[in-house]
Formats: sequence, structure tokens, C-alpha cells
Amino acid sequence: MAEQPGTLLFYLKRSTEFLEKKEIPNPRVDAEWILSDLLNLPRIKLYSQFEMPLSPKEIDLYRERIVERSKRKPVAYIIGKKGFHQFEYLVSEDVLIPRPETEELVDYLYKQKETLNQEFPGGFQIWDLCSGSGCIGLSLSQLLRPRHVVLSDISEKAIGTSKRNAEKYQLTDVSFYVSNLDESLPSDLQFEIIVSNPPYIPETEKKEIMPDVLEYEPHLALFVNDILEFHRALFLSAKQRLKPGGWFLMETHPGYIHELENLALSLGFVSSQRILDSSKKERFLFLKTESQFGS
Repeated sequence: MAEQPGTLLFYLKRSTEFLEKKEIPNPRVDAEWILSDLLNLPRIKLYSQFEMPLSPKEIDLYRERIVERSKRKPVAYIIGKKGFHQFEYLVSEDVLIPRPETEELVDYLYKQKETLNQEFPGGFQIWDLCSGSGCIGLSLSQLLRPRHVVLSDISEKAIGTSKRNAEKYQLTDVSFYVSNLDESLPSDLQFEIIVSNPPYIPETEKKEIMPDVLEYEPHLALFVNDILEFHRALFLSAKQRLKPGGWFLMETHPGYIHELENLALSLGFVSSQRILDSSKKERFLFLKTESQFGS
């Protein structure tokens, strides 16, 4: 197709070439996502609108956003949202960008829906610990229809983002706490299910992290000084908040999952399972507490 100056295709091609020169991975895909958001068009619809002229304002905004991407700012932060499972959540630099691996954690529990209803016939409450954008807890609220979901994070700004996401989907059976682990939760609050995607990258691995992540995503949600010491506190908080026979499912570092599993069992969890992600890495740790009738 012949490209005419001033058209959607013209600027899409120029933007792709610019990002390519800046060594941005997947330059065409990024250029399309930024443009589809700017024009409020589904990305696939761009292909039927190649000859559409862009207004001077649209051209200026598109250039600004492409320049931001050329500086390695993630597309999700540029457009302010990210698709996750069956949903789309608002994101900012105050929260991690939801990852495909974390979708798998949500999907694992979604596929256990029948088992959950059998094990907890009276219904269940979920705690999303280190909740960030709220993508895990708010997705499970919609997929599993629990009695209630609690989201907590040490970052007040992260909780602000998760509240906006709950409002977007008009979710009312959710509560929010700015809390270091369970410190700010009501003392008698307990759960049948706890889910978590906590920080789990050791500070020593910072040099291995992509610049898109290292320069823009919140380090508080990514890195820990001492992975075992942090998870000891996390496991203890989770265990004391779980009801008998409760489930704890977390995303973690495949290189440390065996040590973390042993630590959790030493702290009183009675069963454990390491679950593979789609890349065949041991990414998820599934723990249970003793049931009231014994393990």
C-alpha cells in the first residue's frame, strides 16, 4: 500500500523506524499499541484505517509518546493501563506492570474453582498480600466470587491505584489497607485463601534487570535485601492469618523456590507444591495449613 504523508500508516512506519534505531524490542508492536490508545481504536482496527489522516494534535501527542518509548519507558506506563487475564487495569509508575506469569497464578486458582467451593462450602475470603495494582485480588474477586477480598500493600500510592481499579469494575466486596505485611489489618481478620506476588529479586541481581524495568518500575515492589529473611516474615504473617486448611499461593524466584519451600514447611505449613509456569520454570509455591481435622 502506498503511504501518503500525514496518514496513520505514514506515522506508524516512521515511528517504527525510529524505535528500531533506538534498539527498542518489538518496535512495530509498541508503535501500534501507543497509536491505538491515542486514537481510542482497537489495535486490529488500525489496519483498516491506514489512509486516515491524523490531526496536528494527534501527530504531536504521538511523537511525544514515541519519544518516551525510545527512552525505554514501558508502553503500559505511557498509556496508563495494561491488559491482564480477562481484564484491563490502570497502572502508573507507583505499581508494577502486571506480568503474564502473574496471570498464570490467577488462572491456576480460577481452574480450582470447583475444588475451592468443595473445600470451603461456606464461602471464602481472599487476601491479596503485596497487592500493587490490585490485578490479582480484583481479578479473583470477579472470577471466583468470594465473600470478600482484602488488598494490602506497603505503598499508599499503590493502594490508591488499586482503589481506582476497583472503582472501574464497580467492585464493592473489597477492602484496602496500607500495611507492612499484616501489621495494619484488624487483629481478628482471617482468610481461607492468601495470594501474593511479593518483591523477590535479590538486590544482587539488579545488574541483570532490563533498563525498562530498572529505570521505571518501583524498586520497593521488585527487590529485597535478604530474600530468606523477608520471606520468613511474609510466611509468618500469612500463616497466622490463614484459617485451618487454608491455601497460600505465591509467585516467587525460581532460583530460590526450594529454599523458600523448606523455610515455609519449617514454619508450620503442612503441605507444599511447586508449580511450573508456561516456561517450565518453578515459579509458584502453593502451601497449606493444617486442617482442623489434622493434615
